Amino acid sequence: MKHKIIQEIENGLNSIYNDIGDIKISIEKPKNKDHGDVSTNIALLLTKILKKNPLEICEELKKELIKSDLFESIEIAKPGFVNFNLAISSLTKSLNKIIDLNNEYGKNKSGKNKKVLVEFVSANPTGPLTVGHGRGAIIGDVISNILSCNGFKVDREYYYNNAGRQMRILGESLKARYYELLDKDYIFPDDGYKGDYIKDIANSLIENKKDEVLNESDDFFKNNAEEYIFNQIKNTLSKIGLEFDNYFNEKTLYDNKKIFDVINKLKDKNLIYEKDDATWFKATDIGMESDRVLIKSTGEPTYRLPDMAYHVTKFERGYDLCVDVFGADHMDAYPDVLAAIDQLGFNKNNVKVIIHQFISILEDNEIVKMSTRKGNFITLEKLIDDVGIDVVRYFFIMRSINSHLNFDLKLAKEKSEKNPIFYIQYAHARICTILDQNNNTDNPKLSLLNHEQEIKLIYLLIEFEDLILKLSENLEPQLLANYLFDLATKFHKYYSTCRIINDDNEELTKSRLYLTKAIKITLSNGLNILGISSPERM
Repeated sequence: MKHKIIQEIENGLNSIYNDIGDIKISIEKPKNKDHGDVSTNIALLLTKILKKNPLEICEELKKELIKSDLFESIEIAKPGFVNFNLAISSLTKSLNKIIDLNNEYGKNKSGKNKKVLVEFVSANPTGPLTVGHGRGAIIGDVISNILSCNGFKVDREYYYNNAGRQMRILGESLKARYYELLDKDYIFPDDGYKGDYIKDIANSLIENKKDEVLNESDDFFKNNAEEYIFNQIKNTLSKIGLEFDNYFNEKTLYDNKKIFDVINKLKDKNLIYEKDDATWFKATDIGMESDRVLIKSTGEPTYRLPDMAYHVTKFERGYDLCVDVFGADHMDAYPDVLAAIDQLGFNKNNVKVIIHQFISILEDNEIVKMSTRKGNFITLEKLIDDVGIDVVRYFFIMRSINSHLNFDLKLAKEKSEKNPIFYIQYAHARICTILDQNNNTDNPKLSLLNHEQEIKLIYLLIEFEDLILKLSENLEPQLLANYLFDLATKFHKYYSTCRIINDDNEELTKSRLYLTKAIKITLSNGLNILGISSPERM
């Protein structure tokens, strides 16, 4: 509807004036209901171009647009606003579009099939996925769905590293537990992984190999642990309905010399220097606060260097847009990576970095203390088993990405209106029950939908299309979660106030069933984008 109104204003202006230049028309929903359904300040923007008083422009525009059947009335407000009240008939016609499009309602082709790579999760195989990884996983998946709905060609990618110090420690931790379970002398590394999952891997090894691998190398234990954990990670991801198109191993960046290509190209730009036996990125020369070590004195690269090389491969693979979903621990590093990308000849504006904040688990109003290294953490899989995948998905997405998330286990398990996803799904199930009783929506008289709550619902349904388009630009999936809760709330109120099936008024029943069906479609389509089921019974 928003784009339809803007188009109508544009057509009106073009019919009145010869040339208004390349000026952007915008409309807003006024906070004050008395100021109409939507408002535009276009007259104020055209004053200098047309050399006219803005109120005069408003009057000319009003005279032209009042001819449209889109608007019930048009009012002018100082210093130069045009306020529109939409015609009920134009609103109710929108219901036809929702019903006709059905599962396709909300989708558009604004992305023009541009290639997008969404990188998310990207946890190294040192342990099971935690709830922190889970938030990133759900955010990345939903963003991917949003972009797909907007006509982008989306690839999901998981980037991981199976080499380096942490993997070495993982192998040593497994070896120590293996020796321990066989009653052999062992030394557990000071900074080793202490989780029970290491014992599980050791027990699996004993079950299959007994004591036959006592003399195997540290690499053997590292590789065994990696395989076991990565299979577990993939199983967990599958459990939340998530599949990746690509798994990208950091090691390939060393094998194909991409790491050294980055160093050499930055060196050609005089952005590399040696100090204290380390290799530094001269980031201060391009406006950054401080220079950064790319290769340590030990000869081991810092994680910034492979990240730079990795992003180069993204552009080399032909992606028009790269979306990175990172945890808060990447806050300091990614600006350096983007700065390097820019210097290497790629457009850093084609990389969108989404930083999500940490998550805390609340149990009996107490925060559960967690540490992956110490082994006292809640795995993503356990959380799913405790409260269900739909709840996990919604709770991970319902707050702003920029906000710390407190995951309340008690609330998550509640089956009442206090639990937002239960409330939304119950609205869908309630509608299904209604439509099972009577599904006669043939030739409805939509003019009968004139109750205040019906109008509010129709307005909200129309906003869905604009919301999906907006989400492709701001990548804030919590707005969709909030929208669905708002829609469910308004429907429940409508159900309590207005009798949908009225045996004494068949025409009104048809019309209200038609509206109810449109609500069901919109709820279902929104939940589908979030990766959440739309139950017909609860």
